[in-house]
Amino acid sequence: MHTEEAYRWRKQVVWGLLLIAVGTVVLLDRLDYLDLGAYWHYWPLLLVVVGINQTIGYPSPREFGNGLWTVFIGLWLFACFEHIFGLTFGNSWPLFILAWGVKLVFQPLVARRFAQQPALKHMENKHEG
Repeated sequence: MHTEEAYRWRKQVVWGLLLIAVGTVVLLDRLDYLDLGAYWHYWPLLLVVVGINQTIGYPSPREFGNGLWTVFIGLWLFACFEHIFGLTFGNSWPLFILAWGVKLVFQPLVARRFAQQPALKHMENKHEG
């Protein structure tokens, strides 16, 4: 299986398993088999899982960047809900300015990393043939 095809397959399986798990938990909660009222504030961590899934494997530069933003937003929401380090929605918005600056600094490095991938794929295909 080609690496890009394996990446797409893995991404689809992770999304499917995540939806099955979330759907099952919500259904059991709504049917009063579970009482998850105290645990709903953990939902932003699902965004972290989704973001990590987007960044591993062989994503495009756009998917990689979107994955990092998804992880950041999930962690930010969780920190605000839990008041980690005293963060609230009102006092933590400058983190988005910082994250945007970090993105601008690292974007050329990420672009170079992904620019090397086609060369690696070409070398893999050459060895297979």
